[in-house]
Amino acid sequence: MRTANVRTIVIWTLVALVGAAGWSVLALARGEDVSAAWMVAAALGSYAIGYRFYSKFIAYKVLKVDATRATPAERLNNGIDFHPTDRRVLLGHHFAAIAGAGPLVGPVLAAQMGYLPGTVWIIAGVIFAGAVQDMVVLFFSTRRDGRSLGQMAREEIGPFGGAAALIAAFAIMIILLGVLALVIVNALAASPWGTFSIAMTIPIALLMGFYLRVLRPGRVAEVSLIGVGLLLLALVAGRWVAESSWAGAFTLAPSTLVVWLVAYGFIASILPVWMLLAPRDYLSTFMKIGTIALLALGVVVALPTLKMDPVTDFASRGDGPVFAGSLFPFVFITIACGALSGFHSLISSGTTPKMIQKETQVRMIGYGSMLMESSVAIMALVAASIIDPGLYFAMNAPAGAIGTTVQNASQVVTGWGYSISPAELAQAAKNVEEATLLSRTGGAPTLAVGVSEIFSKVTGGSLRAFWYHFAIMFEALFILTALDAGTRVGRFMLQDMLGNVYRPFKNISWKPGLVLTSAIVCALWGYFLWVGVHEPLGGINQLFPIFGISNQLLAAVALAVCTTLLVKSGRLKWAWITGIPLVWDATVTLTASFQKVFSSDPKVGFFKQRSVFQDAIDDGKVLPPAKSMDDMHTVVTNSTVDGVLTAVLALLIVVVIADALRVCVRHLRRPALSTLSEAPYVESKILAPAGLIPTREEKEEARDAVAPTGV
Repeated sequence: MRTANVRTIVIWTLVALVGAAGWSVLALARGEDVSAAWMVAAALGSYAIGYRFYSKFIAYKVLKVDATRATPAERLNNGIDFHPTDRRVLLGHHFAAIAGAGPLVGPVLAAQMGYLPGTVWIIAGVIFAGAVQDMVVLFFSTRRDGRSLGQMAREEIGPFGGAAALIAAFAIMIILLGVLALVIVNALAASPWGTFSIAMTIPIALLMGFYLRVLRPGRVAEVSLIGVGLLLLALVAGRWVAESSWAGAFTLAPSTLVVWLVAYGFIASILPVWMLLAPRDYLSTFMKIGTIALLALGVVVALPTLKMDPVTDFASRGDGPVFAGSLFPFVFITIACGALSGFHSLISSGTTPKMIQKETQVRMIGYGSMLMESSVAIMALVAASIIDPGLYFAMNAPAGAIGTTVQNASQVVTGWGYSISPAELAQAAKNVEEATLLSRTGGAPTLAVGVSEIFSKVTGGSLRAFWYHFAIMFEALFILTALDAGTRVGRFMLQDMLGNVYRPFKNISWKPGLVLTSAIVCALWGYFLWVGVHEPLGGINQLFPIFGISNQLLAAVALAVCTTLLVKSGRLKWAWITGIPLVWDATVTLTASFQKVFSSDPKVGFFKQRSVFQDAIDDGKVLPPAKSMDDMHTVVTNSTVDGVLTAVLALLIVVVIADALRVCVRHLRRPALSTLSEAPYVESKILAPAGLIPTREEKEEARDAVAPTGV
């Protein structure tokens, strides 16, 4: 057994002290200025300790990852969906696929409650729940030929609970994809800079894919330098295009963007994974991680002050203008992806287990990627908390609450206890070259303002507008990489479901099946997106209010499947690792679901909102956000649909959890009746490091043996 040397003990003691100092200042400081650097210190110190100790314990003590066991990528390699992929490329792909809108906008909206509740949940949640879910799902899916989450539920829990999981997971996936696509359309609709730069990542990714596959196999460092250089050129050229006569060609209408997004999603879903999806996501990761790292460095250099209160009055009152509801359970639902995300379980049981070279890499790719995403959420919360609270609420409150003029907005926000003058509101918009910042809801513009605030303190105020528009484009790129991978995963899920009826669909690389299912998935989320773009209260806008809850309900399915598999595979004493997060997530999410369905507050409860608007229709009145009687009828329909869907999804998740509990109890009473659908052991012939940097032993092993390498 290896023992820690003095140097290692000193390093980790210092890391612990930095993290503890950050937490102490955040928790104890009252009435004095607090630097955002303490939030960064608390996060990074906690992440480092969580990864070094907790993730290693789970990987090697609980899961017992086996470096000698061949993965599906090695055993079933067909160059389309199954393909052994260099761990560095796969880390980039997985991170880019899981990092969508949630970690960017969720924490921004949750800042309404103050910076402290969000910070605690983002950091503690990811270490003990989110990253654990991602790694354990990835491990069990890898052991089962890359089976989707729903199919694993069907095989391991049973047809009844499995059917509920399959239906819930696929329905939630379509909702998530539609919401992600809508955010992209809103970000790119008037941005030739963003549209050009993002469009250029596609040919760059194709070049990288062919470079690694055909020209220089295995030369990841080379292709990384080429890809990053071309990406930076595309970013700079994007601004040139926006200021040139070409701007009109890249200024696309929302409906045109919908068509392009659906076409891209379909093509990315059917092409071999090495050709476009993996290299594009890997390329995007450089920009994502680079920007977040620069943000963290900017915070350390500029030392901006956290201007938002640690805990606001809205946390206890539950009547916040950004979103209604009390701190428990809605701050956890709102933050979602930054701490725990059901969407991630679909990626961990979708593309990634079909590409991973070694079981030992599940720790770095599953747990490590989620820590990276959580760092994004922390930086988003920092960005929202360092700007003037008055500006924050003016940007995130709906027009129906604050009006459309800076004078009226100033008066309303001041009434909430956060004063800001009309002149300051006007100047804030002028600083980023926007006509107005009032009611720029959704979180993305607020994040962009915070990013510009941090970067301009380092580079100078004259570049504030540049950094603002850079951040808007950055957010669109961030989200698009989740859309293409999500579409492919949706195809896998549909193939698994149809394979239970018609066996050829079980072969996920069967070309007629992959084309048909890709088309169906794209048509489903594309329809909701198209209607949402053309009808402000319709389509995906209708389903937007259940985005957070559905995502967390899906996490409950994933944790239930993981807990069941831990019990059935003889790891009962370690079942608490996913069991405790399952109990917490189910409690939070089912409480939120109940309140969203049955609350007597029309700002919270869907059915109460329906009743209020229906009564107004009967009286001939028009209530905001409706602008006409037709809108009033649409709100009634939307509230009804959202209420029913929330209740149905919650019921499906209760069925899954109850059936999983039944299976666990049956296994404990009569273990002989339990079966595992784990693929048989096959010895691996691939040599690859477990982590980003090879250990001394791994380098010696590579020198002593010659083995085929994946791309």
